[in-house]
Amino acid sequence: MNLRFVEAFYWVASLKSVTRAAEKLFLTQSAMSSRISTLEEELGVLLLDRSEKQFRLTAAGARFLVFAEKLLALQREAKSEMGAATTMAVAMRIGAIESVLHSWLIPWLEKLRIDYPGLELELAVETTPILTDQVQRGTLDLVFAAMPASGDGVRNHALPAMEMVFVGNPTLHKKRNYRLGELADMELMTFQKGSQPHVTLLDLFRQHSLEPKKVHAISSISAMVQLVQGGFGVALLPRIAAQRLTASAKLKLLSSDTALKDLPIYVSYRTDPTATTVETLVKSAVEFAGGTMGAQRGTKKGVAKL
Repeated sequence: MNLRFVEAFYWVASLKSVTRAAEKLFLTQSAMSSRISTLEEELGVLLLDRSEKQFRLTAAGARFLVFAEKLLALQREAKSEMGAATTMAVAMRIGAIESVLHSWLIPWLEKLRIDYPGLELELAVETTPILTDQVQRGTLDLVFAAMPASGDGVRNHALPAMEMVFVGNPTLHKKRNYRLGELADMELMTFQKGSQPHVTLLDLFRQHSLEPKKVHAISSISAMVQLVQGGFGVALLPRIAAQRLTASAKLKLLSSDTALKDLPIYVSYRTDPTATTVETLVKSAVEFAGGTMGAQRGTKKGVAKL
């Protein structure tokens, strides 16, 4: 039995789509269908119910999925035992929100390039809803977003949350400390509507019976930074991202009399029974993010003015 065909069936069953499974394995849809048909012919049973438009495994397909997982796990164990998994020469599709991109993602990717020179990366920077949908559909292998993804076969791991801070123009915002009421009178910027920072910022003002003048929804951190520099208003950003950006932009981190809610970060991914690549990268990300965020919190001393 060709284990590549077994792998093809496993991903079709896991992703509930021949098309998405083909994208996952970098195959054409016709090649994927051919592998499934050949496997069915060898087993002498139909694995996929093709009588309806909605994806469904046959009873035989559901039974064989259990065997497929065992066969692929055994293959993975054998490769590991025989030393075939010592190098990582594979393409990985990674997605991240802007907050992670501007905080620790780039130095982590640079570390990966050194640790695993055979690793080929595809990087997508999107909003949380898009990223969680893509990892559920299997078009991305692992994503870093502000909420965990759901779905069969998807795993989640909480990463260190990001402290949020108001960022202003040092020429325009000279006060050492700002009351929440003062901030409500300013033009404020945060991420897109419905995002965790946008929702929690509006909730913060409601809890204090304040009505903010304006809250602009902008998905790009780079755009918010340029607008702050131009005097457009004050932005709500992750502290670590703002501190990194001060190397190339004149920004002032504004102290407030009100505590801000942290931005949660999760890594979501699908396990691969044929290889340890995804788990290896997740472990690396957890360690790197933990070290980076821990150092950032440990060295914070009040409000930075740059």
